[in-house]
Amino acid sequence: MFNRDSKPVRIDTLIARSVKIYGGLEFAGGMHLDGQITGDVRAADPQTPTSLSVSDTGSIEGSVQVTDLILHGTVRGDIVARGRVVLGASARVEGDVYYGVIEMTLGAQITGKLVRLNDEERSEPVPSSEDT
Repeated sequence: MFNRDSKPVRIDTLIARSVKIYGGLEFAGGMHLDGQITGDVRAADPQTPTSLSVSDTGSIEGSVQVTDLILHGTVRGDIVARGRVVLGASARVEGDVYYGVIEMTLGAQITGKLVRLNDEERSEPVPSSEDT
C-alpha cells in the first residue's frame, strides 16, 4: 500500500463510520475499520494471517492482536502484530506496540513502548489480556 514491496490488503469485513461496537471482536482474513470499537480486537486463529486497517475515522479502545496492522486512526490499548505495523501520519497509539516490522510516517504518535518481537516470539501464541 505504501511502497512497491507491499501487497494490496484483502478486505473481508468492513465496519462503516456510523457503526459502534461494544465488546470484543474476533475476525478472520482482512478487516477495514472506519467506525469505533470498545473492546479487544483479535484474529480468530492466531496461526492464520490476518490484516487490520484502521482509517483516520476509526478507533479502538482495547488491545489489538493481528498479523499485520495499517493504522491511520486511534488505538487505546496494546498492539501485538507479529508481521508488519504501518503507522500513518494521523495514527495515535496509547499503549505498547509489539511488532515484527514497523513503518512510521512523520506525525504518527505513540504513548508507550515499542518492542520488536524476535523470530521465536513471532511464532509463539501471545497470551490475551484475560490470561494475565
